[in-house]
Amino acid sequence: MSRGGAAGRGAAKPQDQGWAWMVLVAAVVLQALTLGFSCCIGVFFTDLQHEFHASNSETSWFPSIMVAVLHGGGPLCSVLVKRFGCRFVVMTGGLLSGLGMVSSSFCKSISQLYLTAGLITGLGSCFSFQAGLTVLGYYFVRWRTLANAMASTGVSLGFTLWPLLSQYLLDEMGWRNTFLIFGGILLNCCVCGAIMRPIGSLPQPPTPGEEPGSRAEEAQLSNGASPPHPALQQHPRRTTCLQVLQKHLAFDIFCQNKGYQIYTVGVTWMMVGFALPHVYLVPYAIHKGVEEHRAALLISVIGFINIFIRPLTGLLSGHRVFTGRRIYLFSLAALLCGLSNFICIISAEFRVLILYCVILSIAMSGIGALLFQVLMDVVEMDRFSSALGLFTILESITILLGPPLTGLLVDITSDFRYVFYASSFFLISAALFMGFSFCALEKKNKLREASKVPLSNPSRYPYSETPRDPQAESQPPPAVVYITSI
Repeated sequence: MSRGGAAGRGAAKPQDQGWAWMVLVAAVVLQALTLGFSCCIGVFFTDLQHEFHASNSETSWFPSIMVAVLHGGGPLCSVLVKRFGCRFVVMTGGLLSGLGMVSSSFCKSISQLYLTAGLITGLGSCFSFQAGLTVLGYYFVRWRTLANAMASTGVSLGFTLWPLLSQYLLDEMGWRNTFLIFGGILLNCCVCGAIMRPIGSLPQPPTPGEEPGSRAEEAQLSNGASPPHPALQQHPRRTTCLQVLQKHLAFDIFCQNKGYQIYTVGVTWMMVGFALPHVYLVPYAIHKGVEEHRAALLISVIGFINIFIRPLTGLLSGHRVFTGRRIYLFSLAALLCGLSNFICIISAEFRVLILYCVILSIAMSGIGALLFQVLMDVVEMDRFSSALGLFTILESITILLGPPLTGLLVDITSDFRYVFYASSFFLISAALFMGFSFCALEKKNKLREASKVPLSNPSRYPYSETPRDPQAESQPPPAVVYITSI
């Protein structure tokens, strides 16, 4: 007992002090390198069109694939983290990202970019970002909230710096040499991963001769869950597959929890329009006569404002006044994001576009800060990881399809304004759907509660209609949670 306690105390020593802050710096750099990277693709949009004689729809597929894989690869990353550990996954992601961009510099067609820059770089960025954020949960306990908030500033730094660097290198060296340099820059994810040395004992791979699902079954039984059905016990492979699907894709929550159902559908619909300004703002500005350097500066303005507004939004939404009401703040941010697009439609002068970027950035900060806080309000924490898995996969599908479909509309009409019309439609309709639906659901729950005997300990999840296990609230949150950010 004493040895185990000493080992536990020894393993916990680095937490919240010393090397933990170096890991936090590495996490900030990782978010700047991965999430921030996709914002600079619009700088190359026009050059790639001319190089490969591609349409707007064809060109927009590769940034769409990159962002969709970055968001949708969360469940796979979670499995790899549990199997091999965070450090290995971060470094593997760095290698994939670097390889993808180096390969992209030799591409002879736009379709080859779909594989290299889209799939390979997107998957590598997903691994590095998700695993790098997960490791913060091991290194920080007391200061975990602060660590996650500080790490998220890396996204804003990336949004600010990547477009400026991209435009400079593009002017000096062309897009092929720029992609080659980007490959070398993204390899720095491996350096960040090397800093993230493991703490204590992470889940170990099964020993030779051990059934693949035995550890999962042991963990399930030790957590008080019921054993699998006897018919499934006869088929270990089928059992393992079902356990993985149940753990990482929460179809049961989607069917039973009305709040999760509304929120998932609303965000999935919203994401069709959310990514459009990131892809098309720079081409739209250039098309309207704005200089290329100034056009690239627009994305940097969005990132720079995010550095300050996103943490403030997170702190504001965390106030007890907004407990149970964060979904309405999120809907308001989505509504503002949609309405801001009309500024672009009215005028494409540089000063007007700067105003647009300021308002858009404020709205985006609200969406980014609240996206997962609202999800935590809607579902129980012991099922958050699996709920997030289905959530990110569904939103990644619409992120993938939005820009190419809108690009096809631009190709047909030769008018970039339809990009912002489409973005406004999806954002505004999603905001109204979520706001009114949750309002109706809240009234329905209040009427239901009024007809029953008042509970001494009401649920802290106001939007969930799923029956809750009383033991579930006392269980700790999952050790490995994959998080995405926008």
